[in-house]
Amino acid sequence: MKLLTVNLGRPKAVDHSDAPGGMTGIDKRPVDGPVRVTDPGPKGQGASGVSGDAVCDLRHHGGTDQAVYAFAREDLDAWERELGRPLANGTFGENLTTSGVDVTGARIGERWRVGDSLVLEITSGRVPCRTFAGRLGEKGWVKRFTRHGASGAYLRVIVPGEIRSGDPIEIVHRPEHDVTVAMAFRAETTERTLLPRVLVAGEALHAELLKDAREYVAKYGPDPVSGRAAQGTPQGTP
Repeated sequence: MKLLTVNLGRPKAVDHSDAPGGMTGIDKRPVDGPVRVTDPGPKGQGASGVSGDAVCDLRHHGGTDQAVYAFAREDLDAWERELGRPLANGTFGENLTTSGVDVTGARIGERWRVGDSLVLEITSGRVPCRTFAGRLGEKGWVKRFTRHGASGAYLRVIVPGEIRSGDPIEIVHRPEHDVTVAMAFRAETTERTLLPRVLVAGEALHAELLKDAREYVAKYGPDPVSGRAAQGTPQGTP
């Protein structure tokens, strides 16, 4: 398992961004040399955790739980075949393009060591937006990407460090629960009834997803599969 490329975006004005001035940093390109990765701080204040990378809409992007975005080269290859056109590393706005890593099957709270020192933790999948759709220029892209289900993964920074293209990726912690990136993504988008089940991942969940899941349980009750609220979340507790 390895990091193929580290990808950075520069601010650019486009007609498909709702950010101030229509700016976006989604057009990310591979870079050479070491890149520092740190916790950028709370959402709404902190931007990207990857030094030199632009995040232009702090309402929806960046912050601790979305410090880094990773996407598998294998999933880009699958989209190349489906779309019939080449997709360079960084095309989906990912900071890290990986090889040999099951990003979709990674578990919430799973930790990766990238390079010598950087440790990242999976928080959620990536929900597609208008800016992403405009970037790809494909009809019905948001629904198409969502239906496909390989969302890539957002990660928070546990131990800061420097990385570069070609660095090894090692899974240093894998939780025992079964809440994968794929399940969390479906819970956020097409299968809201999964929300009680993702609560077993606890505080490792993206803060917004954790809040949504707790509110769902408070409103609709526990997981219908188990007949009880998720572990550590009493029924009716937001």
